[in-house]
Amino acid sequence: MNDRTQYLLELAKHNVKAYIANPKTKAAMVAGSVAEGLCDEYSDCDMSIYYDELPSEQELQVARQQNQGSERLWILGDRSDGGFAESYMVNGVECQFGHVTIAQWEKDISTVLEQFDIRSPMVKAMSGTLVGISLYGETLIQQWKAKVANYPDALAQTMVEHYLKFFAIWGMQEKLAKRDTTLWYYQILVESAQNLLGVLSGLNHLYYSTFQFKRMSRFIEQMEIAPENLASRLEGLFHTEAHIAVNQLEALVRETVELVEIHMPQVDTSSAKRRLGWRQQPWELGTGNR
Repeated sequence: MNDRTQYLLELAKHNVKAYIANPKTKAAMVAGSVAEGLCDEYSDCDMSIYYDELPSEQELQVARQQNQGSERLWILGDRSDGGFAESYMVNGVECQFGHVTIAQWEKDISTVLEQFDIRSPMVKAMSGTLVGISLYGETLIQQWKAKVANYPDALAQTMVEHYLKFFAIWGMQEKLAKRDTTLWYYQILVESAQNLLGVLSGLNHLYYSTFQFKRMSRFIEQMEIAPENLASRLEGLFHTEAHIAVNQLEALVRETVELVEIHMPQVDTSSAKRRLGWRQQPWELGTGNR
């Protein structure tokens, strides 16, 4: 744990006191870079606080004042939905607080683990729960960690099937080079890289969301099933000439499809395989009758 991580962890422990003084509060944890031990001078302090009933606006204002916090920087969500988030500055650090009822949080967990809603922003929260550091309500936090750690096979298959979609840009490079498609090219490259990670996350039973995805290399290090040198190869796609990068992407897709066929043979890979090796051919002006 570096000095900046230790500083923000102590700040989180200090901040939480103003909230656990409220009897409505049942648990609290800090997640993000603080929990992962990876803070730098730009890191924020990301906390989740769980209640049997959400605090009133007046109670939140009192807590913010006790923390000597600034005015709110932003607020997201609607308390009528059982949870919302707010942010304010403490000692020059942006501190983000997620406020949620236990009933809503457990409903959110089931949305992912039982309904397999992989588009839900809660998928990112699942990984945050696994690494989160309990600040209050240890028993509840540990119960949630145990539940989230039990990654269902059906969720893994849903992840693989959802992300197993690739646009065959490797077969269109000559065409795209003639059409001033820089933005589209990078959009396809980003989406393809995200889909590769999504498929491999499912194979490895990892929670993955494209939302503000960071620390790719560290994430990939958790994978036991992956193409060789995946992190450097994905990064290299964005630093290599397009006519080379698209072929490298095709190789990554091919290797990933093969891994799906080995480790999750029940998944239909025919659509993803269909255009591997495909190259669009130009047509020529005909000389016959028109």
